[in-house]
Amino acid sequence: MNIPTNMMIGSLTSIQPEEQTRQNSDLDMEQFLQIISSAMSMPSMDGGGGGGGSETDYIGQMVQFGMLNAMNDLNETMQTNLLMGQQQQALSLVGKEVTLTSADDQLITGPVEKVRFDNGYATLHVNGATYDMNDIIEVSQ
Repeated sequence: MNIPTNMMIGSLTSIQPEEQTRQNSDLDMEQFLQIISSAMSMPSMDGGGGGGGSETDYIGQMVQFGMLNAMNDLNETMQTNLLMGQQQQALSLVGKEVTLTSADDQLITGPVEKVRFDNGYATLHVNGATYDMNDIIEVSQ
């Protein structure tokens, strides 16, 4: 049986967003440092030192840029942890009786027959139909 790689439980590749197209406004640290070094090496029109600002301005901008990168990395890590926690919760529901709402706001009660992962997100199969984890109202033995 050939199992697709995006269906593997706990697989980080299954919950990572697909490669996004890089926009012109996206910079990485190397590009940022190239811009700063270019600005520092250009003479200013008033005959002063390097153009664009003082060294402390550049250091402050570099620190802010580094903090922004760290916050983005932290956000990605938190999203990955959240999805993996949801996967574990879904697996713990197999065989348990759940009450959930259907798309037409009807209450459905039945045992969780299986859990399926689509792009890292868990879906539950109850009474032969597929439901999201958000649809659960009650869980019992």
